[in-house]
Amino acid sequence: MVVEAANWRQGGIRPRHEVLSGAEHLRYIAGWMRPGDAGFVAHDAQGEPIGAAWYRTFPRTDPGFGYVGTGVPELIIGVRPIWRAHGVGRMLLQHLADRARADGAGRLSLSVERGNHAVTLYRSEGFAVTQSGIGRDTMVKRLR
Repeated sequence: MVVEAANWRQGGIRPRHEVLSGAEHLRYIAGWMRPGDAGFVAHDAQGEPIGAAWYRTFPRTDPGFGYVGTGVPELIIGVRPIWRAHGVGRMLLQHLADRARADGAGRLSLSVERGNHAVTLYRSEGFAVTQSGIGRDTMVKRLR
């Protein structure tokens, strides 16, 4: 689903091998299930994966795009295009926020490129822009 997250634009076609071999995206999946990782996968009625959301806690020395501080998990979410705007992302986001809260996190962060329609979802779920960068913003949700 990291490929779906990278290809959020209508008609976005970054090849799978390019996304999965690029350091900028690989950092979100390499060595999965290390301490500080958690995630959920949504499936359709036939059991096929249609979306996923996960978070990873990065160290200050190797921050992700949405890094805001030590101990703050960074959210990544990807939904197959046909399932976007059908509530899949919202469900995944809510489950992940609940999990982060249960794990003791006080905040959850993410990075979103400008123009991504998911910003509306993030805002409706309590995320607010805390840092603006070149072409992307960092958003944070307080969990407590």
